[in-house]
Amino acid sequence: MNIWQIALTLALTVAVMEGIAWCAHKYIMHGWGWAWHRDHHEPHDNKFEKNDLFGVVFGVFSIGLFTYGFLYSPLLWWVAMGITLYGVIYTLIHDGIVHQRFWRWTPKHGYGKRLVQAHRLHHATVGRDGGVSFGFVIAGDPVRLKAALRAQRQAGIAVLRDAAI
Repeated sequence: MNIWQIALTLALTVAVMEGIAWCAHKYIMHGWGWAWHRDHHEPHDNKFEKNDLFGVVFGVFSIGLFTYGFLYSPLLWWVAMGITLYGVIYTLIHDGIVHQRFWRWTPKHGYGKRLVQAHRLHHATVGRDGGVSFGFVIAGDPVRLKAALRAQRQAGIAVLRDAAI
């Protein structure tokens, strides 16, 4: 593969991973995987969460792709690299900036602020039902997300935390 094919593969994989992460978050983590994800939505002082097990599962999948790609398909090796790159981006943004698991800094301007606001609105619901902003890198407009949460509350779909919106 040439450098342009590699760059395109990495970029497309990272972009597709945001869609896969959105679906996994909405339908697995807030669905049948809620037992692992629940503690991520509840206050605690633990360094680790059951939710971190999802990262282990995704890492094992990526290692499998690296191995298969190394043996049989350079394209799949670079797809695995794109998945890993997305995982690094996710870790830095979601765990590092939004949840401040590594450092204490909150962006005050621009897209970083919007990412934090969108994810905090995701955490505004109590329980797994309803909710907004299931992606990790693409953040919706906070005004629209708040309106969607209000509509979910009025429709009886979501229960919101005190002072959430």
